[in-house]
Amino acid sequence: MGKLENKLEKIVSLAKEASFKLALVDTVVKNRILIQMADALLKEKNKIVSANKKDLEAARRKRLSAAFIDRLTLDETRIQQMSASLIELSKLDDPVGGVIKSWERPNGLKISKVRVPIGVILIIYESRPNVTADCIGLCLKSSNCVILRGGSDALNSNKAIFDILNKVAMKNGIAQGSISFIDSTERKAVDALLKFDDYIDLVMPRGGEGLINEVKNKSRIPVIKHYKGICHVYVDSEADLNMAHRIVFNAKVQRPGVCNAMETLLVHKDAAVRFLPAMIKELQDAGCEIRGCALTKKVARNLKNIKSAKDKDWSTEYLDLILSVRVVDSLDEAIEHINKYGSRHSDSIVTDDKNNARRFLKEIDSACVFVNASTRFTDGYQFGMGAEIGISTDKLHARGPMGLEELTTYKYIIEGSGQIRR
Repeated sequence: MGKLENKLEKIVSLAKEASFKLALVDTVVKNRILIQMADALLKEKNKIVSANKKDLEAARRKRLSAAFIDRLTLDETRIQQMSASLIELSKLDDPVGGVIKSWERPNGLKISKVRVPIGVILIIYESRPNVTADCIGLCLKSSNCVILRGGSDALNSNKAIFDILNKVAMKNGIAQGSISFIDSTERKAVDALLKFDDYIDLVMPRGGEGLINEVKNKSRIPVIKHYKGICHVYVDSEADLNMAHRIVFNAKVQRPGVCNAMETLLVHKDAAVRFLPAMIKELQDAGCEIRGCALTKKVARNLKNIKSAKDKDWSTEYLDLILSVRVVDSLDEAIEHINKYGSRHSDSIVTDDKNNARRFLKEIDSACVFVNASTRFTDGYQFGMGAEIGISTDKLHARGPMGLEELTTYKYIIEGSGQIRR
């Protein structure tokens, strides 16, 4: 075992030891620490912004995309949002020790199913430094030790946030190793971490498709995938088109570089002529490239620069101002398209027809299914979870935004009075 592997083993073994101590920390203490962490982020905002500028300068030298730079950027508003998330977490119920259900057997045994921390969680993530604060806050409140391994493009930002928040935790007597940060940017660091199944209980990759597939294929540790977001909005024949216009624009343009942004717009043929020309014009004016099916191009033939959509466009997560558009014959075709090409993340229908809405909700196999709302609401903070550690596109053990409850497992507590099995 080389120097890097030895260093990493010390980190993960210390985290394992700390996990037993962190599981016993009182809710009042955890909440106090979260409030102090929120305050520390605001007090040290200049330090964070300064570190972030170094990452941004490097990203611009590499000529990375505008969407990537947006994900990477930390300004005063985003630091305030990070702080607010920690405050929100401090106000939420602590899931640890919560009784899911309890019952008594005929022989007098009293059985309870009780929430407990998962233990040690490894987060491997890319380019979004706010994830550092969210993951530390969520794991602290749910009494999980967290090991953070961010991408090299956000190293300075991540390290600054970690140093600030870990200092608060240590000052309050939290066991060393409860919050760990891997500063090695070597790819073999990830390979080594994924072998430590004796110490790490769960790994969560957050980033591009390549990262997630690499982690899934190499890990000895259980993985919850936060896979790509090929999100759809379907404008039904019975849609309020003014509402649809607002929802579609928001879902695509408000922040195109995130996983809950719309990547494909589906429009019923009966609404297409009335809806698409003006909608596409506004999207183009906002800098959005349109890749449309043959009917889309025909309906919006007076508009320039609509590219022909290829089959691969329907299964592409652009994370940019690019949108695939398809005109469909029916709700059935829309549902079939989404279930075929989607990533099981977030999909929305705009309709005034309650039966169509019910069918969409029932038949779309995604983590989050919306009626008359933007897919941009798939977010732990927006769901009232304070923050999320990611958005799971798996079905086990968690699905959708992962908040505090999703960061627990359970154990059975059985109380007896001398019973023996015969």
